[in-house]
Amino acid sequence: MALFAIGDLHLSFQTDKSMDTFGGVWVNHEQKVIENFNAEVKPEDTLVLVGDHSWGRNLAECQTDLEFIEALPGRKILTRGNHDMFWESGKTHKLNTMFKGKLEFLQGQYFCTYNDVALVGTKGYTYEGSDTPDHAAMLVDREMDRLQQSFEAARKAGYTRYIVFLHYPPTSILEEESGFTALCEHYHAEQVVYAHCHGEERFHDSIEGNFHGIEYSLVSGDSLNWHPKKILD
Repeated sequence: MALFAIGDLHLSFQTDKSMDTFGGVWVNHEQKVIENFNAEVKPEDTLVLVGDHSWGRNLAECQTDLEFIEALPGRKILTRGNHDMFWESGKTHKLNTMFKGKLEFLQGQYFCTYNDVALVGTKGYTYEGSDTPDHAAMLVDREMDRLQQSFEAARKAGYTRYIVFLHYPPTSILEEESGFTALCEHYHAEQVVYAHCHGEERFHDSIEGNFHGIEYSLVSGDSLNWHPKKILD
């Protein structure tokens, strides 16, 4: 078994939001996803999709997008992205009930894999200039609370090994560390996996590689040319 991750599929089968204008890597990217995933991910593997799954504004508008994800190989775990309007923050449990046996939704809780590793996560948040500093600070605090809830749920269940999944990067631009990195260090996370950063000029906005003993990985789809990244064998 292996654990893979990728983010930002930005599917739009039921909307008119095409990503092709963002560069050649996006042209027919859905077909690239099908071909690469079927070649690299086995049915017994786990695939974490790290936010921004669909441009649909509600479940009805993203039904075909979610069916596309369901058809991908492996166990599928989804985290919430900033564009996932179908996913109301207070209804994660409802989504897990609706899609039981097909998709799993991770926010403020944990999922286990390989017996001794807990997958924890939430959307996260970084300041990008569109919010007031006070509002941004409120969102950061909210998301840090949700991440801590994930850690604590896993810890109380007896887990001591953690892999963290965020949609937003763990630090804002020009930050070297943040409350999210401090929280991950406090719980001795092994890896932090994130997405959201699009286009070559944004690929290095946050931490990559080993930082304070934790491995950080960017897995936005265009940065990987639509090959899922293996996180754990």
